[in-house]
Amino acid sequence: MTAESPDATIERLLAENERLRQRLSAIEGLSGPRIDKTALDRSSSPNDTPTRKKKAKLSRNDIHRYSRHLLLPEISVEGQLGIVNSSMLVVGAGGLGSPACLYLASAGVGRIGVVDYDEVEVSNLQRQVIHDEERVGLSKSTSATIAMTRINSQIECIAYNYLLDRSTALDLIKQYDIVLDCSDNPPTRYLLNDACVLAGKPLVSGAALRFEGQLTVYNHHGSPCYRCVFPAPPPPETVTNCGDGGVFGPVTGIVGTIQALEALKIAAGVEPAYCGKLLMVDAMSGAFRTIRLRGKRKECVACGDGATLTGLETDYEMWCGMKANDKTQSLAVLKQEDRISVDAYNRVRVAKTPHVLIDTRPLVQTKICALDNSLNIPIDELESRLSEVEEAVHAGQGELPVYCICRRGNDSQLAVQHIRTKFPSLAVVKDVEGGLEAWRRKVDPEWPEY
Repeated sequence: MTAESPDATIERLLAENERLRQRLSAIEGLSGPRIDKTALDRSSSPNDTPTRKKKAKLSRNDIHRYSRHLLLPEISVEGQLGIVNSSMLVVGAGGLGSPACLYLASAGVGRIGVVDYDEVEVSNLQRQVIHDEERVGLSKSTSATIAMTRINSQIECIAYNYLLDRSTALDLIKQYDIVLDCSDNPPTRYLLNDACVLAGKPLVSGAALRFEGQLTVYNHHGSPCYRCVFPAPPPPETVTNCGDGGVFGPVTGIVGTIQALEALKIAAGVEPAYCGKLLMVDAMSGAFRTIRLRGKRKECVACGDGATLTGLETDYEMWCGMKANDKTQSLAVLKQEDRISVDAYNRVRVAKTPHVLIDTRPLVQTKICALDNSLNIPIDELESRLSEVEEAVHAGQGELPVYCICRRGNDSQLAVQHIRTKFPSLAVVKDVEGGLEAWRRKVDPEWPEY
């Protein structure tokens, strides 16, 4: 290995110093985006919230900056004044929240709060356009406020670095005029809905998965609330997040941008297009469909004639049967003797012990990466392909042990259960605990992470 020359060392250290200086400037936010560390302690009274003085008229700088809005008769001076004097809360600084925040900041929304408990990861950058490589590892809410303040230093940006729950949601939402639901899980959607109904705030809700997106405006000018449309949460096993099902980046951009559009129209005094209507986006076919929603349900517990909702007493995670985040929950349906650690399974492979490895992931995931000599039978095809399992088990001399693996160790447990039920005489049928993610962490650090 050739030794580095002194000049090369100096050049490398100077470059590293500059990189660190830029990262420090990013974290400090240059223009000083404020992280609201006292948000959890705030009183529910709007009077206790630091208030921005309402503008009576636009400044010379405002007229120059927002001139393209002022030229629109539908917006004009009055509408732009409404925007700069408004406050909006964006819940989720991910695929939807990213473009929404950028456009809200560019448009001059006076105060923008961003709620997100998560940190920026490299895998976010494919669609979460408000973040960048320099801010990987930073909290998403802080990263978002840095980006927004760089676009518009005249606005106030507040980062709420925590997971919104029933103890904080109502007090926080009361401090804002409009709420944008850019979350990705049912518990948070129901929580935001109930808090917005109680606080009398419009809720601009968006969703995106794979190549599809949806958007509507709840609780505004007589439109139904989220509970009117979805009185009960979906079964947990039917809910897929983008971490499992994938999402095409531009789809989140389309939906998040339209969320910003609808929120800005409300602030400007313009009737939103999707109040009482549901926009459905199919990016594969290029179709945009609008479905008219039924009005408020009289029996709705949140906003109906006999509404019983008086506070956020519901345990939303328990009611929905899932956590209020996009992290896949680990299942534990097998006894420990029916599982094998990735280290122990690696020893089986190193010793070249004959066995059958069934990979229960969808085919599209096995194209990303797969262990050698595995048999791909997706969990939802297992019942119809049991004959392949039986054939593989008896392909050698005697009965081969069976190991099931998947991405995180959940579907593989279900596969073991099913195979044991169908073939109770098999001596060894085990799940590889933790799946391929555990394999990457403990056995092969070079294994692809996706």
